[in-house]
Amino acid sequence: MRWTLKSKPEKEKVQKLQNELQVDALIATLLVQRGVETYDQAKAFFRPSLTDLHDPFLMKDMDKAVVRIEEAILKGENILVFGDYDVDGTTAVSLVSSYLKSYYPNVATYIPDRYDEGYGISYNGIDFAEDNEFTLIIALDCGIKSIDHIAYANAKNIDFIICDHHRPGDELPDAVAILDPKRDD
Repeated sequence: MRWTLKSKPEKEKVQKLQNELQVDALIATLLVQRGVETYDQAKAFFRPSLTDLHDPFLMKDMDKAVVRIEEAILKGENILVFGDYDVDGTTAVSLVSSYLKSYYPNVATYIPDRYDEGYGISYNGIDFAEDNEFTLIIALDCGIKSIDHIAYANAKNIDFIICDHHRPGDELPDAVAILDPKRDD
């Protein structure tokens, strides 16, 4: 992966924003580089509102994911929240599992062993789910290329919801729902 350096913004824009916000030139420069050029834009940047968010149902398969989670809760199924051991994976697992646990007790987490299982969905994790009667796995930060793993889980009657941000391959796994903003469709 290569770093892409943003070009220096126009000095006039930086000075104008610096004066409006009463901040250091470095902060004003960083803001302008991010497209923030006015007081109101800065206010929205630093104090975002939920109304600024996109409708989550604009993402393909969001409706399927919500229906499957609701079904699991109504039926009293065990839900396993699975994520990579890296920073975005563990953070995602922490957030999603704590949110689900605030409404529903049958939620557990699984972080694969870095050395034994490596990155992504693992057969060990799927076996753990089967051994502990989990029927739904929500994969976070992984799974978009786990075609064989999802097929393995499907054979064990374990459903997957994949939430990933990595680039998918030509074929998608046969999951109940795949939430990935980098999907071509």
